[in-house]
Amino acid sequence: MAPALEVTRIAKTFGDYRAVNDLSFVVPQGSIYGLLGPNGAGKTTTIRMLMDIIVPDSGGVSFFGEPFRREHLKRVGYLPEERGLYKKMKTKEMLIFLGLIRGLDRPASVRETEVWMKRLEMTGWDDKKIEELSKGMQQKVQFAATLLHNPDLIILDEPFTGLDPVNSAMFTEVMLDLERKGKTIIFSTHRMESVERLCDAICLVNRGQAVLQGNLREIKRGFGSNTIMVRAEGDHEFIAGLPGVKEVLDTGNFLQIKMATGGDPQAILQAMVGRLAITHFELTEPSLEEIFIMAVGKVEA
Repeated sequence: MAPALEVTRIAKTFGDYRAVNDLSFVVPQGSIYGLLGPNGAGKTTTIRMLMDIIVPDSGGVSFFGEPFRREHLKRVGYLPEERGLYKKMKTKEMLIFLGLIRGLDRPASVRETEVWMKRLEMTGWDDKKIEELSKGMQQKVQFAATLLHNPDLIILDEPFTGLDPVNSAMFTEVMLDLERKGKTIIFSTHRMESVERLCDAICLVNRGQAVLQGNLREIKRGFGSNTIMVRAEGDHEFIAGLPGVKEVLDTGNFLQIKMATGGDPQAILQAMVGRLAITHFELTEPSLEEIFIMAVGKVEA
């Protein structure tokens, strides 16, 4: 099966600023792919090139195994970072209108609007003007508009902006359900917990270049297990001074022990035995947030 999207060495310069620099990545069909990076890394510029809003200076993009054509965008749903809604229109009217723009006939647009308003818990807001809605509710409208025409590839730029935890969980479940139905999702976000929950693979971009990419599980395994989670009773102050220990964080429920490079978890355990009553000892992989900081930090250095 051809990839849903293949990006090959795309680049974009604005004046003297190189926003994207020979960036390449591949997104398999039926997957959720995270496009990550700090502010100003080039994520939104990249997405705008994918959507043909701006044209790359060099490189190319393929959709579903074919070089890009405007017709491919009929199979794409796009949620931009900036809200692009007509403030004076009413919610249901707005969604029906956007469905018509995306090629649905009126009965289909009405039907899909009602389906997504119910799915995203917007019933009762039909006659509210967009300007009367909260930021979170406006984001729901944009999310629904992205999905009305049943796209095969869904591109979401910071989809969780303005959402509370309940609605973030709702978006997460919708995205997982779409993946189960064979849809492909690409999304950018600063929320690392969402990436760990959702993504099969990622591309971490910094200064317009890919600094880390691939299967998320394999990436985490590649960084090794550098954290020990301990639950124990007794005075644990001595742990911070043990050889191989970089940092100790007391979370209340657990001690989180960060090991230095080359640290030996067995030696640390042996040093604790007899001095603490240990009820839990677990070696864990670094979080994606830690990997993010390590990868970007190496580039900055």
